[in-house]
Formats: sequence, structure tokens, C-alpha cells
Amino acid sequence: MIGHRGASGYRPEHTLEAYELAARMGADYIEPDLVTTSDGVLVARHEPEISATTDVAEHPEFAVRRTTKTIDGLTRHGWFAEDFTLAELNTLRAVERLPRLRQENTIYDERYRVPALTDVLALRARLSAELGREIGVYIETKNPSYFASIGLPLEPALVRALREAGLDEPDAPVFLQSFETANLQMLRGQVGVRLVQLIHGVGAPADLVAAEDPRGYLDLASAAGLAEIAEYADGIGPLKDLVIPRSGDGVLGAPSPLVSQAHTAGLLVHPFTFRNENAFLPAQYRSGGPGADYGDAFAEYEAFLRAGVDGMFTDNPDTAVAARSALLAPV
Repeated sequence: MIGHRGASGYRPEHTLEAYELAARMGADYIEPDLVTTSDGVLVARHEPEISATTDVAEHPEFAVRRTTKTIDGLTRHGWFAEDFTLAELNTLRAVERLPRLRQENTIYDERYRVPALTDVLALRARLSAELGREIGVYIETKNPSYFASIGLPLEPALVRALREAGLDEPDAPVFLQSFETANLQMLRGQVGVRLVQLIHGVGAPADLVAAEDPRGYLDLASAAGLAEIAEYADGIGPLKDLVIPRSGDGVLGAPSPLVSQAHTAGLLVHPFTFRNENAFLPAQYRSGGPGADYGDAFAEYEAFLRAGVDGMFTDNPDTAVAARSALLAPV
């Protein structure tokens, strides 16, 4: 099981505290998303714009940094990691991204800092030794074409960090993932670790759009697309609705052919994202309460495990691990 941004159902996401909690809850991997600072340091944030996940708006000294940018064709307003040095980011603190759904997490607002990739790798090593089992890292490069276009490519620093940590080996507990294709193809020739092509349910990879390649994510999820992915990647990370679609009223249906087709192509399947709250669950598994209340998340996990997935991205690693254990337990 992959601790999605850490145990982000219980702590502000992409903090060392969220990652550590995920590991202690039984996650096999912790998942940092990487962006970069102006001085070229990789840090863990879900996206370049940081106002939803830090207290930057409360810092008057950074008020003039608020700006508007176009990233992968989308206009964004706010503060951006690449406009800060690491030292400046270290003065900020993380906040809960979904405070209305996860009000209990807001008690931890402004307590934790923004970690660098080197901090995450050091944590991984410490927890592996302490817990007596290998804790892996499942690293996503965010908006790689955008960062390359502004002269701050993510990949050189990422490759360097993995090598310095002794993690650039085929058997290392590392996955690298991206919603784009070209950077994965480039990384295939630079690192020995496993690579995963992320697949949204709509739209197209930013690098394909820029190259005027007509293929979209659904083309990548076809049998032909999966065969092409297998030439440079070891797995796919599809939106979970591509594995088991939902009907128009939100009811979980029957599995699609995606898992079997991916396995035929030699690819692992790690769908995203599993969460306990009603707001994210299929209609038949919701508890009837408000969106923040928990529903029958165990039933959703069981459906996907029975569909043959090889792992899952989860905000609630303890629930995911318990669901897996229950399904694998002898009768």
C-alpha cells in the first residue's frame, strides 16, 4: 500500500509527520510529490502553487510574491515554490488542504515544515531500520515540462539524490511516476529504478499536448497504449474509475479490462486515490451522513483487490492495510 502524500487522511499532506505516520500504519511506500525551489532544491508539495498547503498568505514579507502563472495550459493565482529559496520555504508551515472535510487535521496546521527530498529519503532510511522492514518511496515529478521550460528541470536533482542515497538500483524500494510521458522515457535511460505512467480519466499528458500529439490519457489506457507504455515503464497508476467505473449516479460497477490488459503487457497496476470519507466513496458504500463522515471504505478496497490491482494509493494507510490483511487471511 502506498501512503498517498503520507497519511494525509490524518495529517497535513507532504510533511515528514504524515510520511512517518503512514509508515507506522503499515504503508509499504510513502509518496512525495516533487517541485523545486528557485535555488534548485527538490521539495515535497502537491503542486507548484503553495497557498492551499502552507501558511504563505499569512507572511506579509512574501505578499509581493503573489502572482499569476500559466502551467500546462491552466491559469493559476497565488504563490509558487519556484519563486522561493529553500531557506525562505523553511520559514513556512504546512496546513490542511481539505479543512472542510478534514477539520480534525487542522489542529496540526502551522506545526510542520515543508520537507526537502533529502529529508524524505533520510526519514525512509531511519524508519526502515527502526521498523525492521523496508519502507519505499514512490516519487512523483510534478509538472516536469513546466519546470524544464523555466530552467529548473526536476530530473537531474532527482537522479543525483537517488544515487547519493544508494537507491539507484533495480531492486531499490523506489518507484518514479509522472503524468507526462517524455520525462519517464528520459529517466528510463538514466536510472535503474521502476517507473510508473500515471493515467488520468480525462485530458492528455502536457508533453503530448505541447508536441501536438493527438493521444490522450484514454489512448494510453487502451491495449495498444499499454503496450507502448511497457516499452519504458514498469507499471501504470490509473484513476481508479478506469479500473472499476462508476455509473452516472456514482454506483461502483463491474471491473473494466484495464487490469488484465495491463498485466498482459507486463505492467503493474496501482490506482489512485482511496479515501475513507463519504465524499470520495462509491454511492453504495456511503454511510448516509455528510461528506466528511466515513463510509464503508473496506468494501471499496475489497472490490479493487478482487479486481486484481497490485497496490493502491491511499490517504488512510491503516484502513487499506487492514482491508488487505482481511482479504488475504485464511478462512
